[in-house]
Amino acid sequence: MNKNIIVYDIETKYTFDEVGGRENFDRLGISVLGAYDYRNQSYVVYEESELREFELRLMDRPLLVGFNSRRFDTPILQRYIPFDLGKLPQLDIMEEVVRAIGHRVSLESIAQATLGRGKSGTGLEAIHLYRQGKMDELKRYCTDDVRLTHELYEYGANHGELFYVPKFGAGRARAPVHWKIVHPDDPAKSDSQQSLF
Repeated sequence: MNKNIIVYDIETKYTFDEVGGRENFDRLGISVLGAYDYRNQSYVVYEESELREFELRLMDRPLLVGFNSRRFDTPILQRYIPFDLGKLPQLDIMEEVVRAIGHRVSLESIAQATLGRGKSGTGLEAIHLYRQGKMDELKRYCTDDVRLTHELYEYGANHGELFYVPKFGAGRARAPVHWKIVHPDDPAKSDSQQSLF
């Protein structure tokens, strides 16, 4: 499936308290960035010093898929990228679910209800792993989040719905979603992607 699509997630170096609150979230910094690239159908994790490689891939104008990525991951990543990421097509799974049900839900909630398994840790634990120099563990955690996001993206495309654990009540609730695994540019011309430059 040689599509110009990347599913991605970042882990940060700092907490909100350390950067002066949520309004300064773009100062959180990136410890690692994990991605699933549909072009080579593989997972990869970039350390902060390797983000130039990811920047080069972004110059092919891929569709970026994430979870709460438009308001969190992308603005943080923007500090590392010299061109406007707002010009890249994006699909934020959380935004799509909010559009369907009217409120936010966590990746953990959707993954548990839809895939039957959840996250392998938390963002705060990821920061501790970074500070302890446990980069292999940090990369595994980030890859786990990317894998969940990737599988939810595929599930939503194939079934037209995701599920989540309701805040009140038992069982799971349905969130209808509407996307396909295609780049918003002409999918018939996926081999001749436009450059940003």
